[in-house]
Order: sequence, then C-alpha cells, then structure tokens
Amino acid sequence: MSFSPEYCQVRERDLATLSNYLSIVTRHIEIDWTIDWTNKVFGGSASLTLEATEEGESVKEVVLDSSFLDIKDVQIDGKKVQWKLDERIEAMGEALHVTLPKALNKGDHVTITIGYSTTTQCTAVGWLEPNQTKSGKYPYLFSQCQAIHARSLLPCQDTSSVKATYNAKVRSGMGLEVLLSGLRKGVKDLGEGVREFVYEQTNALPSYLIAVAAGELVYRPFDKLDGRDWTTGVWTEPGLIEAAAWEFREDTARFVATAEDLTSAYKFGQYNVLLLPESFPYGGMENPVTTYVTPTLIAGDRSQVDVVAHEISHSWFGNGISSQSSSHFWLNEGFTTYTERLIIGKTHGEPARQLSFIIGRQGLIGDLKRFEPRFQRLVSEYKEHEDPDDGYGQCAYEKGANLLLHLERTLGGLDVFLPYIKDYVKTFEGYSINTNQWRDHLFDYFGKQEGGAEYVRRLGKVDWDAWLHGAGEDLCVDLQYDDTLAKACYELAAKWDKARDSSDFSAFSSKDLENFSATQKVVFLDKLETYETLPHKAVEALDETYGFGKTGSAEIRLRFYEIALKSGPKYAEDAAVWVINKGRMKYCRPVFRLLNEQTPELAKKTFTDHASFYHPIARKMIAKDLGVKVDL
Repeated sequence: MSFSPEYCQVRERDLATLSNYLSIVTRHIEIDWTIDWTNKVFGGSASLTLEATEEGESVKEVVLDSSFLDIKDVQIDGKKVQWKLDERIEAMGEALHVTLPKALNKGDHVTITIGYSTTTQCTAVGWLEPNQTKSGKYPYLFSQCQAIHARSLLPCQDTSSVKATYNAKVRSGMGLEVLLSGLRKGVKDLGEGVREFVYEQTNALPSYLIAVAAGELVYRPFDKLDGRDWTTGVWTEPGLIEAAAWEFREDTARFVATAEDLTSAYKFGQYNVLLLPESFPYGGMENPVTTYVTPTLIAGDRSQVDVVAHEISHSWFGNGISSQSSSHFWLNEGFTTYTERLIIGKTHGEPARQLSFIIGRQGLIGDLKRFEPRFQRLVSEYKEHEDPDDGYGQCAYEKGANLLLHLERTLGGLDVFLPYIKDYVKTFEGYSINTNQWRDHLFDYFGKQEGGAEYVRRLGKVDWDAWLHGAGEDLCVDLQYDDTLAKACYELAAKWDKARDSSDFSAFSSKDLENFSATQKVVFLDKLETYETLPHKAVEALDETYGFGKTGSAEIRLRFYEIALKSGPKYAEDAAVWVINKGRMKYCRPVFRLLNEQTPELAKKTFTDHASFYHPIARKMIAKDLGVKVDL
C-alpha cells in the first residue's frame, strides 16, 4: 500500500467545527494582538492564508469558527468584503461567513484579514487578578484552547484536521513577559512599560496548539545535552523559580532525549516548561516550545515530573501526528501515554513502566463508570455539534495505551514494536489522520517485514471491533502487568480491609510506608478504594497513622478523599477547603462530585463562592457536575 501525501490527507468530517475546511484549508496565520489588561480582552487582527482544495468545484466563500468574538471588519487585499455571523450554536459558537471577491479553484490561495477583539466571554483564556499570583503585584493570563476553544481566541478553522504555521506580534503593558507556542524572534520596547513580542512557529499545528501566557515571569535554562540541537528550561513566577528549577532540572532534557531516541529528531528547537498558577485546569498541556504544567507537580521530591514525560511525548503524537477529530483523540493520547511509559521504563526500569500501567488501569475503570457507552469506546461517537469536552476522560489515554501494549506483546515485544513506532512517525508526521489510516499502516508495515505473513496472522487475531468500538467498564482483554512493585501495596491494602471493623489499629504504623515510593502509596490507596467502603473509624485510623489528610502530595490527597468521602461527611469540610485552590480538573471535579453526594449544600456553596478562581473550561464542567449555573 502507498502512503502518499494524497492518502495521508484523506479526512473524515469533524462534527465539532462549523468551518468549510473540506473545501478550503488554512495554511498560515498572522496574529497581531494588543493585550488589554483593564478590560481583559485581546484586540487586533488575524490574517489567514487559505488554499482551495475542492476537486472540480469552485469555492465561493470561507466559513470560519468563531465564538464570542467581536468582529470589526474583514478585508481581502486591503479591501473590505462582505461577511456575516450565523446564530450561535451552543459550544460550537457562531460561524463566520466571508464572501470571496471571486471564486477559487483547487490550488488557488487567498489571504483574509479579520479585525476583531475577544470578549469577556472568551472560554480559552483565564485572567488572574494580582492577588491570585505568587507576588500579588501583577495580573496574569494563560490560554487553554483544547479541544475547541481556539475559536474564542481568534477566528479560525478550529479542527485538528487542519494544521497551519503561524507568526505573532503581541503587545503588553506593565513590562510583563508574553509567551507563545513558537520561538521568540525579538522583543521591542515601545515605551511606558509596553513591549512588543514577536514569535514564529514554522511547524504546522492544529488551532488548539496556539497558546499564549503573560505575566510576571522569569526563565531558568537547563544544561544542554551533548550532541543535541535543542535546549530546555523553565518559566514561572519569580517566587517559584528556585523550586521549579530544582524539580524539573534533573529529568527534562533526559526525557526529551529518550523520546527522541524512541521516535525521531525533536523539531521544535526548544523544550521549555511553564509552571502556571493553581487555576490551570490540566496536569499539563503540550503547547509546542513551552509546555504548560500545573503547580501541583512541585512535590519537592521530583515524584510528579513524569507528567513532563507525557507532554514531551506529545511533540510527536498530537503535535506531530494529529488526530482528525475528537472521535480519534486516542491517536494523540494513547500513543503519548504509551510513549511516556516507555520513557519511564528507560529511566526507572521496566517494573516502573508496569506499575504505571497498573495505576492507569485503575483510573480507567473508575472513569468509565461515569460515561455512557459511546464514550467508553476507543473511537468515540460524538453527535453533530457536541462539545468534545463532554466525552473527555481516561479512555483515550488508558485504553489506547493498553491497546498498544497488547500489540507490543502480540507481535513479539519491544524489539519488534519499537521499529514500527519509528516508521509510524516517519510516515505520518505533519499530518492529521484517523484510526483506519493508522491501522492500514500497521498491517502494511508488519506485512513487509521478514516473517510478515506470521505478523499479519497475529494482527488478524486481535479483536479489533472490541478494542476500537466495544463499550464496557474495563478493557476487553484482561492484560496482566508485572506487579513486582505493587505486591507490598496490595498486601497492605488487604490488611487494612481485613481490619476494617476493628477497634484496635495498633498493628499499623508509619513504618508501613517507609520503603514505599510516592507512586506505591498511590497504588496502595487505589487498591484500598476498590474494597467495600471503609467505616469511619478505619478512615480516621488511616489518616492518623499515615497523615494522608495533611500530605502536600495532591495525588495522594485526592485518593485519600476519594476513600474518606465515601465513608461519610467527616472529611467534607477539609476536602472543601483543599479544593478551592485546586484548578486541575483531575482533582477538583472528583472531589466536588463526592462532596455533592455527601453534603450537596456545601459542595454547591464552595464552588459558587470560588467559581471565579477556576478556568472557564473547569468552571463549565464542575457546574455541569453539580447541576448549577454560573457565568463562564
């Protein structure tokens, strides 16, 4: 089979975009913004250069995605042209129709310049007041455009099927730094504290990877690795730079180098980490050049930095090879999670990789229970105009990674499977693909290897329908993992379960955990949570013995609350205080859901009193979880 550019560019329709991207495609974007800190908006323009791709039929208009944008005018070649906004479709926004002066045939190009401003309803940007930052001196902002929030930042073809390069000029006052997901080409002082930042991104990206952050930020470079062309470092607020530099210095460059060895040359020039304020809604976001991460990774013992290995892996899977729509999101996250665990295996040993699969499997089982069958499927089934955030969960990550692990084992191990990963990257890097294209390549690659008939026979025995389209609350194959590092965790959990109704817990002590890593403590709590709900006394003894209710580790604290809140309301007040500055949805959403089960009034009051702290995406999802309405 030939994997020609024509084959790689075959696209399924993305149901979450209003644009006519199947007829005309964005190739490049020029962004010109001024940040208005007072009114919390971006003003300026976006110029989109598009290429007509419709075969045998002329293109008479361009339809772009927009959401809560204040459109001022639209120009082509310096002349104003007709445009209109459709009525809003909830979550999708308002389609922006631009009438072309003349119809385009396949291969023709046009550049459209839209003068506009964002509004205070922009769902992509979180604006923080000075008192929400470390120093309390200056405001701060950051964007989060995945899955379809880029349309509230600029008019665009907001689908991962379309990849474009971009340049940007952004002006900001108060002398504050501005970061974008490209390489900085220059900074110009315009006087009175205003500076203009120039950025360039020469690698074509989906719109959700256009990213901006601004605030009181400082940079610390890390040592350059011999023989590598790229550099690494960390950005954050001045008061956090020492802790952030210590946390990430040891592993960041090593992770990039390992990922590069597993895949192909790293192509973005720099790999920086931006440690964001607490309202950031994710563990990390793989924005090119500068990955955004949650401050909950600062554990003081480097126990949470493997999240960076995940975001680095996105440089090839998601940023390099992109899924065509949210239905095929697992191509981003499954491959990334699998590669993250390869990095963990190379860094910490194979038992550590297996332990990561064990933790992920437990999270998957818990997550799948929340979803209806169409979102339990690896290839998710979205409806027309449905918000992709509604189906966001662990399925794409964990079911995807486990499918790849299953294929690794089915085909003969890493020595056989890793060369395939390299070829997959080589074949599709720079394209947006769907699951059928991936599977075509998988069969084609192994069919061409020595002993190809046997490989194809093995692939043919995989239950593809169950893996890709099957629902249920666990994997369709009960994969087994090396539990070398998990055995002691399981034994301790079983011991607590056996003692659940006891009035004497003196058999337990803090020494139980003295040889446990932070990851093993997570495994212990995950296992304990699978048993029948513990009585109040046992939960209190668990806390008194190990101090889980006071630990600074958000991963451990979350799991303790998941156990404690199921036993009753005793820890509800503590959990409510803890969650008001945890913007990461992995932490805040499950805690709010559990609080709502035990003490609905407390859950709703805690959220509504602090709703402005949470990023618009997290605010929307928590409100939906609790059944309340808040301004987004």
